[in-house]
Formats: sequence, C-alpha cells, structure tokens
Amino acid sequence: MSKGILQHINTPTDIRTLPVAELSQLAKELREFIIDIVANKEGHLGASLGVVELTIALHYVFNTPYDNLIWDVGHQAYGHKILTGRREIFHTNRQLDGISGFPKREESKYDAFGTGHSSTSISAILGMSMASRLKGETKKQHIAVIGDASIASGMAFEGLNHAGDTDPNILIVLNDNAIGIDPSVGALKKYLTNVKKGTAKDENIFECLNFDYTGPLDGHDLPLLVKELERLKSVAGPKLLHIITTKGKGLKKAEENQVVYHAPGKFDKITGDILPKISENEPPKYQDVFGHTLVELAKLNPRIVGITPAMPTGSSLKYMMDLMPERAFDVGIAEQHAVTMAAGMAAEGMVPFCNIYVTFLQRAYDQLIHDVALQNLPVIFCLDRAGLVGQDGATHHGLYDMAQLRCIPNLIIFAPMNEIELRNIMYTAQLGLKHPIAIRYPRGRGVILDWKQKFAEIPIGSAEELKKGTKIAILSIGHIGNMVLELLSELNNENEVGLYNMRFVKPLDKEMLQNIFQEYSHVITIEDGCSTGGFGSAVLEFANEINCKIPIQIIGVPEVFIEHGTVEELQRIAGIDKTTLWNHINNILNKD
Repeated sequence: MSKGILQHINTPTDIRTLPVAELSQLAKELREFIIDIVANKEGHLGASLGVVELTIALHYVFNTPYDNLIWDVGHQAYGHKILTGRREIFHTNRQLDGISGFPKREESKYDAFGTGHSSTSISAILGMSMASRLKGETKKQHIAVIGDASIASGMAFEGLNHAGDTDPNILIVLNDNAIGIDPSVGALKKYLTNVKKGTAKDENIFECLNFDYTGPLDGHDLPLLVKELERLKSVAGPKLLHIITTKGKGLKKAEENQVVYHAPGKFDKITGDILPKISENEPPKYQDVFGHTLVELAKLNPRIVGITPAMPTGSSLKYMMDLMPERAFDVGIAEQHAVTMAAGMAAEGMVPFCNIYVTFLQRAYDQLIHDVALQNLPVIFCLDRAGLVGQDGATHHGLYDMAQLRCIPNLIIFAPMNEIELRNIMYTAQLGLKHPIAIRYPRGRGVILDWKQKFAEIPIGSAEELKKGTKIAILSIGHIGNMVLELLSELNNENEVGLYNMRFVKPLDKEMLQNIFQEYSHVITIEDGCSTGGFGSAVLEFANEINCKIPIQIIGVPEVFIEHGTVEELQRIAGIDKTTLWNHINNILNKD
C-alpha cells in the first residue's frame, strides 16, 4: 500500500490503519490532490498546503469526529475535508450546490464548528470542553488549530485568558507560518519570531497564561508530530503546541509568493504559473479605485491616514502603505481595534479612512456605535465587498450593513453606482464632514474605463435622476443600478420606466422622493443587501411618514443565508437579477 494510499482513505478511521512510515506518502498524495483541484477550480491554496502533515497527524492520533477538531481560519481545512469523506466531491468546492470552502456543521459531522471568520476557535473549543465536562465526557479531546495571525486577535486572547483560568482539557495548535493573507504584523508576531530564533526573553507568554507549552516543532515532520500529539493526549489541562510551517508547502511558486498564492485563481499545476485571465481594456476593480484615490487625496491632504485590519492587499490600502508607510496602518485581525483607533485619530484632527470588508465590520458594531457615532467623530469607513461576493459564501457576503448602520444616529451611508462616484465621495468626505460616513462598494470591477477624472464634491443627501419615466420609478442604490440601466435600454416600453440613483441610504433625498411619489403610480426599490430593514425599508418608512399611498415594492436579498456560487448565480437565487426585475416591471405594466 505504498502507492495510491489516498484513494483508499474515506474516513480518518482508514488513516489509523496505516503504519506511521506510510503517512508521508499519504501527505505527498494529499498535497498533489489539493494542487490538482485548486489549479482548475480555484480556491484557497497556500494555507491548506501548509498544514497537510498536521491534518494527517491530528486525524491519526485523535478519535475524530468524537474528539472535537476546529480549524481557524477555515481556509486551511481543505485536507481535512478530503480526508473526512469528501474526496470524491471536493471538485465541487465553492461551486453552486457544492461543498463549502470553509468548515460547516451542516456539511459533515467532522466539521465541529463553522469558521469562515478568524479567531473564534479558542472560545468555541473552550465552550465544547466545558460542555463535555458537564456531561461527564471525561475522555473526549478538544483541539483547535489557529494561525499566528488569528491568535493575535482580541477574541482569541479573551479565550486564552479564560481557558488558562478554568483548567479545561483543550489543545491549541498554533500554526505559525508568519502570514495570514498578508504577512502577520504586531508585537506578538515579533515575539513568536524570537521564540523560533531562541532569543525570546523571560517566561513564555503562553506559560504565563497557564498553558502547558510545547515547541516550536517542525510542522512538516510527520513522525515527530504524531509522537508529540500522542504525548499531549495524556496531558491534562490547557495545552498549546507551537509548530512552524511553510504556507504553500509543496508548490515552489506558492512558497515564494505566499500573498498571491493564498487564493491564486487558476494556475498550472506543474509549474505553478498563474494562468492569465482574458481581459482587454476592462474597468478597474473598485478596491483599486479606492487604493489609488486614497493616495491621490493623501498627497493633497496631510491629515489623511489609512487603516485596515489585516487586508492591505485585498483592500488595496497596500498602495498607500508602500508610498506612505508612516500614514497607513495594518493593525492585524482586529476590527474592533481598527475602528476605535480610527476614532482616536479623528478626535485628534486626523482624517482616517478605515477600510474594512463589510462582513468583518459586523465584528466592530459596538465600537462603531459607541466610539465613533456617539461621539460624532468624522471617521470615513470604506466598506469593501458589499453585496453578494460569490464563492466564499455565507460567511463573507456583505448583506447586512445597510440595515445595521441605518439605525445609528449621526452616520451617513453612501453607495456609489460607479468608480467616479466612489472617487468623488472620498474626496467629499475628506473636505471636512461633521459626521462619520460609511461608503459601501462591491467586490469586482466597475463600469467606467476613463475613471480617473477630476474630483467633484457630492452634496450630502442628494440623489440623481438617470432616466425619466411615466409609470414606474425604480430607485436603486449602489453598483446594482448599472444592471437596471442596462435592462431599461432593452425594454420595449422603456419610456414608462424611470430610474433614480439614490446614492445615499442616509440621509435620503426626501425632496426627490416626494416628487417621485407624486409623478409615478408605482415604485420599485432594488438593492444588493438584505431586504429587511435596508434601503427599501427606508424609502417605505418615509412614504408612510408622509402618508403616501402608491405601491412600493422592495427587491433585495431575502431573509435567508445565501450560500456559495458565482455572483451571477447567487443574484438569480436571491431574486435581484435582471430577469426577476424584468418580470416585476412587466407584471406592473400589464396590470395597468
């Protein structure tokens, strides 16, 4: 059984029948399998390649799924999925109706906890351990694998602090590869580097938190990992195993360029070369418009600073970090800290652009309310990945921000329809707004090739009439308005349908809305966010306030969690696509 081992592994029980000497061959095959699938289907690559040996060792030593195993962040769990009954369907990873790119409880009994966001594993595994103790399950093991970037988050430290004081039977495996999506930052990273070099001073920080610390060990030495994990099984109380791994291990290009090969798209599985995407004269990505525009503005305004929690490349704050490193800050996976740090800077007269993915802003909701809005500090939030983001799925869609933010006093909310509006609202925001503002924009490309135009100020609360109609007024917010504009050009009776780019979710352009309510017999609102409590709800509330009687139909993402697939597929499922809107329009016109 020295060759073709992986094809016979359907559950971890099969792994445990192997002698330790054959585990290295299994690791080789598993690594090749991951590379082969991701090269063609895309997905997260480097993180899972780095933990192949660890994945095998954990399932070999521990009695999963009875023993709980959590991966933090879940993009390093591809090998785990393949070894736990999903090898034959792994090619569906992140595809519509396929398996998720992250651990998911509904998908497998081996996925003990869903981990699409980082730094949750320690709290979760502690809760599981304490529950097992209460149920009398004294022999059950509880293991969390967490990266060095994730463990620097505040929530992870909250979990460590509590675990060290409760004597739970848990094992934390610290996967230290010095990189998350971008290189890890912060004092803890420097400390771990010193530990690896053997130059760390004083007592180990984890021992100070009452953890039984072991390491650092070579995370690619399978026999050593198996031996140490077997030993730790019999050690009571909280334990931490510190291992050193290489992100992208086994694919030279992925080892050499770990940021790009975190999720490289399609690539040649032999050479590792990323396959070129067919793109001729395409509009830019919104994130790049943000990044380049921020640099332009920062050159004009010395008070501007940039802040991101661990997403400098994804958000394109990297452009400012490269050119103005003293004014652009990656604070690590610490959204709460990022928001309050921005508030502190605004309190001292700086103009902070705080760039956070919409889905991660949820983690700093309290700070946004108490530290920013309550004090009316003019922080400029640039919220990337708004709307449906595609194959990362339910944990990463940016759907709830308009509903969450709309109720917060003092906060302005803006959604640009295109790149020029994004540039202009950024320009407007740094001129001296008296309130905080949230600017939401989607993942992906815009619609304008000649986007780098002269800045122009946007009046706060102003909407824009794009097309006059006679019967139906469509009120759009943000990028989705481009789809509506394209649809209207295809209608036979296009003169009967008007389109308004509302731009501001808050404050609404109430003067324009009043005119619309008087001139049209029907109103349709459309948004790429949740339909409950979002932009459409704001319009409906205002209509009720002025006792408007015309029918208003809200089109948005329904109150269900939308899974993974392409953006186009998910828009159809959510009912915010061109065909669905076409049907709504025709139904109204045919009734009239």
